[in-house]
Amino acid sequence: MPTNHPNPTQAHTHLQTGNLLLPKNYFVQVQGGSFNMGSDKEAGEKRHKVTVPTFYIARYPVTQALWEAVMGNNPSYFKGSEHPVENVSWRDAQAFCEKLSKTTGYRYRLPTEAEWEFAARGGINSQNYTYAGSNNLHEVGWYGENSHQQTKPVGLKKPNELGIYDMSGNVWEWCSSLYRRYPYKADDGREDLTDTGNRVCRGGSWDDDARYCRLAYRVILPDFGNGRIGFRLAVAPV
Repeated sequence: MPTNHPNPTQAHTHLQTGNLLLPKNYFVQVQGGSFNMGSDKEAGEKRHKVTVPTFYIARYPVTQALWEAVMGNNPSYFKGSEHPVENVSWRDAQAFCEKLSKTTGYRYRLPTEAEWEFAARGGINSQNYTYAGSNNLHEVGWYGENSHQQTKPVGLKKPNELGIYDMSGNVWEWCSSLYRRYPYKADDGREDLTDTGNRVCRGGSWDDDARYCRLAYRVILPDFGNGRIGFRLAVAPV
């Protein structure tokens, strides 16, 4: 990232990318810290301490309007400019990040699995909720019981402790990480972007039971897309 740029939250108040102007405060700073990743509820979620450096994460999932502005097409099943883009594979999400990065000069990427969970839990402001911002999923997420079997425009539900929306429900979100057993270690090869192995998705979707929208729930997927899978952006500090 160019060293003469202000931080992303400031820069995106004026940074034009072709015909695209990202909204003011599009990114939220997640101050680094340690947290207990996982849970004791299901196999594969063993609770363990992880430390995450400071980073930025998007307040919303990538919308169809943003995807179209960058990529020139719309692969989504459920059309709507402010709905999350879906039906995108992990490689599709990587291609989007690469193209947006070249356009703006920032190095956009997917969040790691640890970053995703830390941000979803509210970072150092966490209240230890089951879902992103509440113990009541109806307050914060679109899922099988309230979605009318489709995605919804982003940002309609209550945000979490950091002001981030839709991290429980609406669409599953790709992480950069390969699926590996816990404990999470960023230097054990799971962040190898050239590996063709299965990746992690987080957050649950409009089509899922509440169980799958828990912050600790992990799903392992091959590189494919469907109407339940989207993503959000992350970016390192300047």
